[in-house]
Amino acid sequence: MKKESKGAVAAVKAFFSAIGVFFSGFGTAVAKGDIFVKLTLLWWGAGYVRRKQYVKAVIMTIVEAAVILFTIMFASEYVPKFGTLGTVRAEKVLNPVTMKSEFNDYDHSFKILLFSLFSFVVWFAAIIIWMKNMMSVYKLQQMEENGEHINTFKEDARMFVGEKFHITLLTLPVIGIIIFTVIPILLLVFVAFTNYDQQHTPPTELFTWVGFSNFITLFGGGGLTATFGYSFVRVLGWTLVWSFFATLTTYIGGILLSILLNSKKTRAPKFWRLLFVVTIAVPQFVSLLLVRNFFSDGGIVNTICEHIHLTGFLQDIGLVSTNYIPFLSAPGWAHVMIILINIWIGVPYQMLVATGVPMNIPEDQLESAKMDGAKPFQIFVKITMPYMLFITGPALVTDFVKNINNFNIIPSYTGCLHNY
Repeated sequence: MKKESKGAVAAVKAFFSAIGVFFSGFGTAVAKGDIFVKLTLLWWGAGYVRRKQYVKAVIMTIVEAAVILFTIMFASEYVPKFGTLGTVRAEKVLNPVTMKSEFNDYDHSFKILLFSLFSFVVWFAAIIIWMKNMMSVYKLQQMEENGEHINTFKEDARMFVGEKFHITLLTLPVIGIIIFTVIPILLLVFVAFTNYDQQHTPPTELFTWVGFSNFITLFGGGGLTATFGYSFVRVLGWTLVWSFFATLTTYIGGILLSILLNSKKTRAPKFWRLLFVVTIAVPQFVSLLLVRNFFSDGGIVNTICEHIHLTGFLQDIGLVSTNYIPFLSAPGWAHVMIILINIWIGVPYQMLVATGVPMNIPEDQLESAKMDGAKPFQIFVKITMPYMLFITGPALVTDFVKNINNFNIIPSYTGCLHNY
């Protein structure tokens, strides 16, 4: 943990150091650049024209013109309304020319928010390009003063299919991530600070900024008895508990099962592995519906528990107040059973994920531990588990996030949503 924390601190320091170097380089270019470098602040291609980099000058001029046109023809329609998210509601008015009822020129709050965020991202990228362009033309000035060779456009183009080919490959994916991942995430974050709900749904209605009032209500600021806030806290708490135990139990169970199947003492390991794989092949919702019938109030499990007098014993100690065990209907019982059923469903999958990892543990390391007197449990704790965590750590984080969103097991097993 100490190494990880030191690594995180070092990464943060490196990040801020890189930002400082970037701004420092831009400031140096502005302060020490010649008249053409300074002119590049207004005309992005000026510095390249002075150094006879005409193709780059044209490209940067086109980029600058595109940003200006984007600002005038697109961003100017939405960004000025960002502060209010619109003030004109959609209404039908009579058009005196056509004598028909038509919608007025109304504001669409969601479009204003989305396209304003998109404009902000474009402007941010344009500022970075502008600053980087200033540093590039200043570097050309320095190369000219030092008598160094200045690459032609063809030489630079060859670099982007050679030693800088990684930049060429990553350009489109990065743009795609920004458009389809970063902007939607920012949009959802900003929506959380508005009163967007069923009563304020565009285009018929407008929504506006409400600051932190949603979060105050959500976490009980208006009194813990507030229905929505109280429910959210309970659901959030159970979701985190469910995600933790669902991930931990299946992960440890899958590792133990994979170690057992890889053991030389296990007979017919391929046969047992095949049985567990078959359980994965069966659709999950089919298995859950079948288990739901088993554990229903009048199911086979309750019938067996009644015949062996387990139900009566639980009634005597106060755990059950009905003549059956409420595996599905009582929140406490349902919570425990959902985690247990998830173990049955998730362990075979984790076994497949982890089955090849124990085979790659160096045999000499295991033999050395045995010769030093280490017991099987000590070998598992000191050698096997650290190696497994190192290899499957990213998958463990992914499983935890997946279990936070793993909603289908709840209604499929219980037949209702209130236990979630």
